Amino acid sequence: MYIHKLKIGNVELKNNLILAPMAGVTNLPFRTVCKKFGPGMVCTEMASSKAIFHNDQKTRRLFNTKGEERPISFQIFGSDEETMGYAAKYVSQFADIIDINMGCPAPKVVKNGDGSKLLLDLEQAQKVMEAVIRNSTVPVTLKIRKGWDKENIVAVEVAKIAQEVGISAITVHGRTRSQFYTGKADLDIIKKVKESVNIPVIGNGDVVDEQTALKMFEYTGVDGIMIGRGAFGKPWIFRNIIHFLETGEKLPDLDKNEKVEIIKQQIELAVKEKGDIAVKELRKHIAWYTKNLKNSSEFRNYINTIEDKDELINSLDEYFKSI
Repeated sequence: MYIHKLKIGNVELKNNLILAPMAGVTNLPFRTVCKKFGPGMVCTEMASSKAIFHNDQKTRRLFNTKGEERPISFQIFGSDEETMGYAAKYVSQFADIIDINMGCPAPKVVKNGDGSKLLLDLEQAQKVMEAVIRNSTVPVTLKIRKGWDKENIVAVEVAKIAQEVGISAITVHGRTRSQFYTGKADLDIIKKVKESVNIPVIGNGDVVDEQTALKMFEYTGVDGIMIGRGAFGKPWIFRNIIHFLETGEKLPDLDKNEKVEIIKQQIELAVKEKGDIAVKELRKHIAWYTKNLKNSSEFRNYINTIEDKDELINSLDEYFKSI
C-alpha cells in the first residue's frame, strides 16, 4: 500500500503526501484549504534566515499558523551558519519540523549563495545542515534538486552527507537548477537517492494527478511524495490521490458549485488574515482555479481590475453560473 503513515524524526504524519513549500503560494489561507483535502503535512513559504536574524516583521508574519492543524513544516533558507542557526532556534519554538531549502532556483536567491547554489559547495552545505540541527529542538529535513546542472549531479552525495549529520528526511526534486521547471523530472535520480540512504526520501516533481503519483511511488520506491505546482488551483489533488492509491478508483471531478465554494473559502481566509490587500494576491490563485474553463482568459483579465472582496465574490458567482 502506497499511502501510509510517515515518521520524520519523532513526528508522525497521518499519511505520506505533503504540500510543498512555495514562495508566494503556501500562505496560511492556501495551506488551510489544502489541509481540508487530507495531506499528511503542509509547509510554510520559505523564509530568509537573514531576514529572521534582522527581525524583519514581514518575514516573521510568514509563520502565522493561527488555528492551523498540525503538523506544519517551516522552511528556511540561507548559506551561512550563524543566521541559519539563529533562524533554526527561533523557528523551532513553533515548528513541528524545520526544512532547509537547498533547491530554490530563483536568481535573487542563488545570487547570494543560497538555495540550490549550495549544491555547488557541499562543504558549506554540510556546515549549514549541522548549524540548523545543532540549534533546532525539532526534526530537521532537507529539500534539494538533483544538482546545479548536468555537469553537477550531486543528489546522492548530498543525501549521504545529510544522513550522516543527522537530517531526518530528504526531499528530492528531479530537476537541476539550470532546468528551473522545464523538461521532465528525473525519477531515476530520486530512485538512486532512495537506494543510497536509510532516512525517509520524499519524491518531488511532476506529480499532477493520480497516475503521476502512482508512477512516482512505483518507479522510485520513495517513502512519500511532495506536491507543489500540482496543487495550483486544485487543492483537492491530495484527496484524489489518496482515494485512487487506496481503492484503484478515480473520484469524479468537483462540480462547479463545489469549486466556487472552495475559492470563496480561500478568499474569506485571506482577507481575514491580511485585509483587502489580499484580493490582489489572490488573483494568481483564481487564475489557476479557472484555467481552461470557458472564457477564463477574459474573466482573469476582469479579475485583475478588482480590489474589493465582495465584488470579487460576486464576480466569481456570476462567472461560475455562466459556465
